[in-house]
Amino acid sequence: MSLSQDLQYAIDLARSAGKIILEQYGHVQRLTKTHIAAQDEAVTEADRASQRLIVAGLRKQFPTDGIIGEESDAGTSITADINNPAGRNWVIDPIDGTNNFIAGLGAFAVCIGLLDAGHPVLGVVYDVTRDLMYAADKTTATANGRKIQALTIPISDSSLVMMTSSLLDKSGRIPSWAVRCIGQSPWKARMLGSAALEAIQVAAGVAHGAITINGKLWDVTAPAAIVIAAGGVVTTLAGQPIFPFDVRNYQGAKVPFLAAAKPAQQTLLKEIHDNP
Repeated sequence: MSLSQDLQYAIDLARSAGKIILEQYGHVQRLTKTHIAAQDEAVTEADRASQRLIVAGLRKQFPTDGIIGEESDAGTSITADINNPAGRNWVIDPIDGTNNFIAGLGAFAVCIGLLDAGHPVLGVVYDVTRDLMYAADKTTATANGRKIQALTIPISDSSLVMMTSSLLDKSGRIPSWAVRCIGQSPWKARMLGSAALEAIQVAAGVAHGAITINGKLWDVTAPAAIVIAAGGVVTTLAGQPIFPFDVRNYQGAKVPFLAAAKPAQQTLLKEIHDNP
């Protein structure tokens, strides 16, 4: 299969997973993950049902590819089936924005990304309640089939900057740049509760940047493929490359990231650097 065919297959899987999720939307029970990398994080049976469908579909179509997923059926670990770290590895978030999903807030997404030699070459972020499918291969990013592009104008007082609601850093404090962005910056800070949907606003030309402190590999892979194909950039919060990502022994370590329109990247990195 070509990469475009692989992308269409991932789109179809995401739509099928979205149907399963919507069947349980509005009447779900909050469970708690038990594995060390995700203690106290929320999960639902819908997360696990979504991942089961996606994993089964990928294994059927791409039996030699690796799979990394946020959930496992038992809830005791992530899924990490990595046959060849330097080869093709699918990265899945069955519901990004689980707490929104549980609460009945309709900002959550199904994410399916493909790493090839550690680089994101394909991504699908399905905004389920809006039935909005963001997708990209290495050259073109689309939303429901319509081409999208990151902003090419400088960041300004009217610019949106997306931030995840989980703002505590590894030392348990809120960085000064986050406080400034919320309360003292002329930029318009917005939080959706889904790192993928926040990052995808950069690809869609809605926001100049999206900053995620406590993301994981499954939060960044699919949206990164789309942001990059749309002409944006994705780096660490220090401006270093995230990709190629070494998936060997990955067990859910945090992957903080900045998704940005190119004209805004250096301004946002300076704000983060100067206000730790």
